[in-house]
Amino acid sequence: MILKTTKLLITFLLCLNIVSCKNDKTIKNIKVSEDLELIKINDHSYIHISKIFLESGKDFLSNGFIYVNNSEAYIFDTPANDLATAALIDWLQNNQKVVIKGVVFNHFHRDCNEGMDVFEKEKIPTIASKRTAKLMLNKNRPQPNLLFENSQELKLGGKTIINKFFGEAHTADNIISYFPDEKIIFGGCMIKSIDAKKGNLADANLSEWSKTVSKIKKSYPNVEIVIPGHGTYGDQSLLDYTISLFKTE
Repeated sequence: MILKTTKLLITFLLCLNIVSCKNDKTIKNIKVSEDLELIKINDHSYIHISKIFLESGKDFLSNGFIYVNNSEAYIFDTPANDLATAALIDWLQNNQKVVIKGVVFNHFHRDCNEGMDVFEKEKIPTIASKRTAKLMLNKNRPQPNLLFENSQELKLGGKTIINKFFGEAHTADNIISYFPDEKIIFGGCMIKSIDAKKGNLADANLSEWSKTVSKIKKSYPNVEIVIPGHGTYGDQSLLDYTISLFKTE
């Protein structure tokens, strides 16, 4: 009887371990350099994390995204300083043997495109909406190579990427990037991490912010992972938190 019970217990523990392994999303941190860290979500999806340095002397962490398929990649927002940008390009090209097809800017603020000059030196296309390009021009910033109006569909092997403007929020030009196969949204600074404060409102449309994020949530009801411009990523609760934080009615 004791032997039978022991066998049953061992079988149960083995099954539990198998279930645990199947539920493991292989999320892990990768330190590329002193200036750049990555979070690997799955074999196709990474968050890149770097510091933006302000004129005041302060710095804070910024998130971007990398999407990889068939030895090619698109990057969403440059790392927030040139050293981190160079480290990311080197890691993808030399460590991962990946061809970088382009970098997409979420909006015109520096934490999205500070490393643009490094990408241009490597002859990697820079991509943005026409709204973003105009606002960058107003700030005497260089112009991206490839522009789109309100939405753009990119292909990465057999995978689709959707870049789309839903309305004003953090800025007048902020877009989101959606990855249907992974059910991931990179929302940039328009989306807030849980318990985050409202942050930089210098170019914000406070009356539209909540409405814009509500449109995003309605358009992608099956999204599972939401990545903000700063702070910890999560699920649809980040959309709900942002909608609530900026609700005006």
